[in-house]
Amino acid sequence: MKHFLQKLGKSMLIPIAALPAAGLLLRLSAEDMLNIPLFQASGVILNNMDILIAIGIAMGLAKTKDKGIPALTGYLAISVLNEGLGILNQDLDMSVFGGVIAGLMAAYIYNQFQHTRLPSMFAFFGGEKFPITMIILVMIPIAGLFSVVWPYAQAGIDAFSQMLVGMGAFGIFVFGFFNRFLLPFGLHHVMNTYVYFGLGRFETASGQAITGEITRFLNGDPHAGYFLGGFFITMMFGIPAIALAISRAARTKKKETKALMSSGAATSFITGITEPIEFTFLFTSPLLYVLHSVYTGLAGMTLYLLGIRHGFSWGAGVIDYVLNLNLSDRGLLVIPVGLAFFILYYATFYFIITKRNVPVVGREQGAASLQENGGGTAEKHSKYQTIAADILQHIGGKENVMSCENCMTRLRLRLADNSLADEAKLKRAGAHGVIKIGRHDIQIVVGPDAANVKRELQTLIERESY
Repeated sequence: MKHFLQKLGKSMLIPIAALPAAGLLLRLSAEDMLNIPLFQASGVILNNMDILIAIGIAMGLAKTKDKGIPALTGYLAISVLNEGLGILNQDLDMSVFGGVIAGLMAAYIYNQFQHTRLPSMFAFFGGEKFPITMIILVMIPIAGLFSVVWPYAQAGIDAFSQMLVGMGAFGIFVFGFFNRFLLPFGLHHVMNTYVYFGLGRFETASGQAITGEITRFLNGDPHAGYFLGGFFITMMFGIPAIALAISRAARTKKKETKALMSSGAATSFITGITEPIEFTFLFTSPLLYVLHSVYTGLAGMTLYLLGIRHGFSWGAGVIDYVLNLNLSDRGLLVIPVGLAFFILYYATFYFIITKRNVPVVGREQGAASLQENGGGTAEKHSKYQTIAADILQHIGGKENVMSCENCMTRLRLRLADNSLADEAKLKRAGAHGVIKIGRHDIQIVVGPDAANVKRELQTLIERESY
């Protein structure tokens, strides 16, 4: 189950890759900005998240290197499901849940039937093409089933949504807390997907019904954004404050620590990617990470109580903050609130680090940073090649690797034997954090360069296989 939830969370990240371009173009081309109607076509991405999620899950869970057929299977699954529901009951809308169900079914059907052999006259439709036929046949009765079941499920989901929203400030605190608290396990994406793309309902001027905090906020819903605004406080002020506290508390390698913290703080401030900083203290001080989770929830609660509403399209960094300011309510007040949280973060983190002697970067002998290892063991090798080679060595070699994937900041590996992975050496090789899950799954946090490192790691594995 842990392995499945890890892969599901990773799979849901695949369609998220489309959000930065879609969100930025949608805002830049809006009437209150550049007013370029054609570029508003990018909004179709946000309005079809169920399709993207179905495709992403089908690709992520399919047991094959070539993801083309699984992607098509996922698209066919959600298309048949939506059309079937529309025929039987036009009032039904499964939203992102339909994408999850369709994606799971597509992946299952593909994995079960990709090696099916048919008689020679039908051989063209066999093999990995057979799931394309099977998914159509399977999704028709599933659509019929959900036309009966979903109204009850929808009532339950609506009740949960109303309860979460009805909890007001406390509900926002709970979401913000678990958004950070579940991050080390990679499970926050599962919760985020519902809140971002399934929570609430809003009807646009054209009569289109849309769901989700992000989608509703970008489409002008005056009640959307309260579950999003607090992340601007965390990403733009909280994480930089933590980085400053760690830098100021450093006793050794102060220049290297400052460089690493500055890079991580800038990444969080601009893009909203926080893991390079968070994983420097997550394992050395769970107390600090719980405190960080509490502050994230408290930030959202504070904005709600002050009537401040803001939102983002893909990340709560300064780019989204500026572009979406016109859609916010009292959005400028995020800055003074953020400065107050900056002081709170810095004071408490610096105090705990120094008084409890927390062995964060700069206070731990033998700790190396990503920059220190970036030069490589041979000048002809790139930084990513060197990091990948070191990681492969310290996880037991290519014979121990069963699968290799990545999300935005992590390598997600399935190993034959997790015990062969040396956490200390992996961190010295440049990893910000190492998470072992069960006997086979491991996540190695390397920061925003995860995709580059994964590509080099995959190349090394394939090269050594010949």
